[in-house]
Amino acid sequence: MKRSDFDYCLPPHCIAHYPLTHRNDSRLLVLNRDDGAMTHSQFKNLINYFRTGDLLVFNNTHVIPARLYGKKKSGGRVEILIERQCAPRCVLAQMKSSKSVRNRSVILFPDTAIVAEVTRRVGDMYELMLSHNLDEVLRVLGHPPIPPYMERHAQEIDWQRYQTIYATQSGSVAAPTAGLHFDQSSFSALKSKGVGCVFITLHIGAGTFQLIRTEDVQQHQMHSEKMYISSAVSEHINATHQRGGRVIAVGTTVMRCLEAVADGNKVHPYRGETNLFITPGYDFQIVDGLVTNFHQPQSTLLVLLCAYAGRKNVLDAYRTAVKEGYRFLSYGDAMLVVGQ
Repeated sequence: MKRSDFDYCLPPHCIAHYPLTHRNDSRLLVLNRDDGAMTHSQFKNLINYFRTGDLLVFNNTHVIPARLYGKKKSGGRVEILIERQCAPRCVLAQMKSSKSVRNRSVILFPDTAIVAEVTRRVGDMYELMLSHNLDEVLRVLGHPPIPPYMERHAQEIDWQRYQTIYATQSGSVAAPTAGLHFDQSSFSALKSKGVGCVFITLHIGAGTFQLIRTEDVQQHQMHSEKMYISSAVSEHINATHQRGGRVIAVGTTVMRCLEAVADGNKVHPYRGETNLFITPGYDFQIVDGLVTNFHQPQSTLLVLLCAYAGRKNVLDAYRTAVKEGYRFLSYGDAMLVVGQ
């Protein structure tokens, strides 16, 4: 499989730079993964495509204010995106500056006593030693880490809207965007119809924005992310299948979690990491449906979706969505992918 096999034309005007007024105002494209049939709807109508006894699985990760802005001692600006905490004052981070940052460089943060020292390079990231604990650094300096394709700095609205309403477990540097569409009325409708809801945790890393860099898709190295599935949730998922209900993943992160721990068409409890890269030909064992957003061309998320619903079906749906004026990426519209 070539990287170009997962390409499509995404006009810049289709990328959503801001959220809509209300979370569930978005449109919904329903794709039948079996025959490629498409239905245009509204996210408010999502409940109509579920059955009593179905189970929705959500990612309850909470996005931390992981973007910092500092300066070198020379005065050059530095943008830092924290990827992972290694110790109370040690982090791995991506860094942007006009010139490459060297080991032992000191990053200053004006009007504060906080400083960061670059201790070493780790792949395409840097290890930083902070002068204060990370929690305090984020409280004083942190900004919501909205994606680079929005081409703007985070604003007040992003503190609320680049976060799901059910986020409880801090650790992500990117939002599980399929969940951004759900508001309290969505959960009320699910409950009224007898559709269950459970929560797992996968802390999304900055690698989620990286496009596939290798021409051969199979050679791409997937980033590793921390995840947690409780015994109660795994039992609920397995019981749903046993009684004939469907398990619907809300977001590609949930799909990766569930499939990563699949064992004989069952889920088991797990706390650890996963770097599962799902590509066409993968044998799905757990997920019967997927709520998702529209993803970037040549991205691992688009490859996953093609693995689930078929490359032709997905790319046809994406081209239709572009033609019909759907909004793409994190603050964009939604898709529901299910079988007959």
